Amino acid sequence: MSSSHSPPPTGSANNHNNNNNYNPYVHYSPAHVSSSSSGNRQRVNVCGALNRCGKRFEEATRKAEVLADNLWNHLKTSPSFSDAAVARLAQGTKVLADGGYDKVFQQAFQKLPGEKLLHSYACYLSTASGPVIGTLYISNERIAFCSDFPLSHYSSTGNPGWLYYKVVIQSEQLRTVNPSANRWNQSEKYIHIVTRDGHEFWFMGFISYDKALKSLIEAIYEQAQPSRD
Repeated sequence: MSSSHSPPPTGSANNHNNNNNYNPYVHYSPAHVSSSSSGNRQRVNVCGALNRCGKRFEEATRKAEVLADNLWNHLKTSPSFSDAAVARLAQGTKVLADGGYDKVFQQAFQKLPGEKLLHSYACYLSTASGPVIGTLYISNERIAFCSDFPLSHYSSTGNPGWLYYKVVIQSEQLRTVNPSANRWNQSEKYIHIVTRDGHEFWFMGFISYDKALKSLIEAIYEQAQPSRD
């Protein structure tokens, strides 16, 4: 399936129907993060940490096929290269500590009865505030995205807080999955998802773009098949 829509400009946000209108697929989850720790975001020597943790990172994320250029494109999608590198290291450490992506998915979204996690992909979601780094999960029941870092949020009273940005779409609500790319830079690839009720989402900066696209198209295909019961 090819997209007739233009992808969002690099570094900007372009989630249609997601700026001022209520979006039933977007959720926020509170995070207990101190202002000092969130501000520092565990600053590390990125190059040294990546070299030391490279082998363990690949094992934890189960992406042995990742090439250097894919990782580079993923990291440079973020407004801050160092923040993106730290996010990938932090996510890999979390996966190791919690016992795999299946456990991380369950903690973030609470599995449905009979639900099985099929795939997970590091990427970004285009939002009104810019690209948000996180992980896209694909199960036999739904697709879901959760930011790697909690985002700052101010309540109506002006008090600061920290919330994880999440998107949850039931498989039966998927209408189309469209591949797209920047006309002037083909390495900038996007996946445009449209729901049956017209909400649109742009995912970008994938480390494993082709596999993610294939998995999402398969999710729509499986949902379209008649029940065998």
